[in-house]
Amino acid sequence: MRLRAASGSSEANDAVEAGTAAATEAMAGLNGRRPSMIIVYASVRYDLPALLGAIRDVTGDVPLVGETSTGHFRGAALTGPASGVAVLAMTSGSYRFGVASVERLSAGAEHAGMQLAGSARAAIGPERTPYATLVLFADGLATEHQRLVGGIHRVAGAAVPIVGGGAADDRRLSQTFVFHDDRVLSDAAVAVWIGSDHPLRVTVGHGWHAIGLPLLVTKTNGQIVSEIADRPAREVFDEHIRRSDRAEPNRVGPGDYYSRHALGLIEPDGTHLIRGVFIGDDEMIHTFVPLPVYAAVQVMACDEGELLAVSHDVAERAVAGRDASVLLVFSCVSRLDVLQDRGAEEAIRLQAAAANVPIFGLYTYGEFARTSNVAGSHNSAVTAVAL
Repeated sequence: MRLRAASGSSEANDAVEAGTAAATEAMAGLNGRRPSMIIVYASVRYDLPALLGAIRDVTGDVPLVGETSTGHFRGAALTGPASGVAVLAMTSGSYRFGVASVERLSAGAEHAGMQLAGSARAAIGPERTPYATLVLFADGLATEHQRLVGGIHRVAGAAVPIVGGGAADDRRLSQTFVFHDDRVLSDAAVAVWIGSDHPLRVTVGHGWHAIGLPLLVTKTNGQIVSEIADRPAREVFDEHIRRSDRAEPNRVGPGDYYSRHALGLIEPDGTHLIRGVFIGDDEMIHTFVPLPVYAAVQVMACDEGELLAVSHDVAERAVAGRDASVLLVFSCVSRLDVLQDRGAEEAIRLQAAAANVPIFGLYTYGEFARTSNVAGSHNSAVTAVAL
């Protein structure tokens, strides 16, 4: 049994018109087959309950998951931020899907992750499969993504990889939403437990490089990085930028974050977890994911070519040796900010690397990819899984 997948999209201004058109196109692509899962990505500009209602009028009571985006893509075509909705309809093939959601992440992300994983696993029924993978959609403005992943890991175990992304809101940085059936949820997460008879390969990459020596974070307060190497963090950070890129006149990107520079949390194997950096109202360095005191970090940089090359690599590795029907991709909106006029090239590169496997993805506020490493929460990365 082979999974079948088809997608549709619309940029109509009216929520009902857009949802109906995108869902109708996706369902038509299945040629009469009944889907087992619907994934929806949409701009926050829509009346979201009306949008989901219109989609479910077409798809019926098939389980629906998804989230708001800051742009999304299907195949090699990019739909920019604040522009539309995309719908993916999938049959189950040889897979089994279990869906669950949790609310009030801010009250305890680790406990929420444990509850989410247990409920999603139970939703596939009592019959167990040899392998499993968890696809995670979460409030992109939640500050404890790593604790959420940690809670999932405590229940699912190391053998279950995690992939997904944080919901976005067209760069407003105000409120993001996840979808579960006809519900629009904030401060929440939705998970799909995928049971399978073979392991699924989760791939991830970022394309950033270090521009300085390792340093210790010596003072933090939540998301605020106050000191690095016992000096003001912003002073240390800006020194590295000036030394590596003297001609950069506008080092701060949209939303007051540094689009081309970040902190890299050094992993035990020498690789880096990218941690996006922005300037708060207090004029201090903030990270989207809190850094622990005495963490070893390096200041990181990137350029358009590096980002596009790693996107190609992530997609190529995800489909290698697989007879897949769709490639789910999660890419950080900060990559669009670096690519600027070349933003549409990422979807083109991803689709070229995936060859005849159609891609379906979105731009996120943080990505999830937990495989062999302890951490699973990423910034400024791209991650993928092929079904």
